[in-house]
Amino acid sequence: PEGVRQRCAEEVKNTARAAAEFGVKIVNGFTGSSIWHLIYSFPPNDFAAVEAGYRDFADRWNPILDVFDEVGVKFGLEVHPTEIAYDFVTTEMTLNAIDRRPAFGINFDPSHLVHQFLDSAAFIEEFADRIYHVHVKDSKVLVGNGRRSILGSHLNFGDSRRGWNFVSPGHGSVDFEEIFRALNRIGYQGPLSVEWEDSGMDRDWGAPDALAYIRRTDFAPSDVAFDAAFASEE
Repeated sequence: PEGVRQRCAEEVKNTARAAAEFGVKIVNGFTGSSIWHLIYSFPPNDFAAVEAGYRDFADRWNPILDVFDEVGVKFGLEVHPTEIAYDFVTTEMTLNAIDRRPAFGINFDPSHLVHQFLDSAAFIEEFADRIYHVHVKDSKVLVGNGRRSILGSHLNFGDSRRGWNFVSPGHGSVDFEEIFRALNRIGYQGPLSVEWEDSGMDRDWGAPDALAYIRRTDFAPSDVAFDAAFASEE
């Protein structure tokens, strides 16, 4: 209902104001999408409705982003299936819909890209100026036996018949080393925030394991060429 949408918009505006009071510079979340149900183009989509969906997104979010600008806070959308942006093309369409205003960026989460067979490192580099926050979250792609679908099959998370499931970082299909290298290349200095979901692992065991994995896998970039020592006169 429209009244709910308006109340939610005010809540997001107030979240930006509260974040500014606490000195928080990035607020992450979802935008919603009036066209989320058109993700599969059959029955044939009315592509005018898709274009209208992006205009609706801009009409609803530009006033929200005005408040983010006023208080000096940025919003990071988690690119995610059923959101207004869920892959390379739709992320570009989303940014263009709001004229690429700096208040709006990306909370990068590779777990939502890997089962779409998208290149997470390439995504980081393509949208380098919009990576405002990073979730370290993993997903195991399990479609290799020819019986499992990436569409989820109306099965709950954790069901072994699914084509993919969220797992603890380091136990899935996400190539975090390539992601960390890409983040180093773009000069990302923000947090690496563990979003832990694994239906098959005890969380008290998984949480410290995830932290240890990140500390073992993340590394600072080199400030010299690997063969620089050969050029030294010493």
